[in-house]
Amino acid sequence: MAAVKAYVLLFTAFFFSGLMQLSMAAAQDKPAAARVVDPKAIDQAIAYLLMFAALFVTYFAH
Repeated sequence: MAAVKAYVLLFTAFFFSGLMQLSMAAAQDKPAAARVVDPKAIDQAIAYLLMFAALFVTYFAH
């Protein structure tokens, strides 16, 4: 059981590191003056975080 939790933790770390790499690559494409907050992207990020939190809650509840 502890090994499964370790794998879940590693998967989570790699998942978030991949998301960080994508966001940093996207941020380097635009000049600093042209960076505008995209409300649709913020909503999507919040939705992903909530789904990920729900996944963890259901995983640890069982």
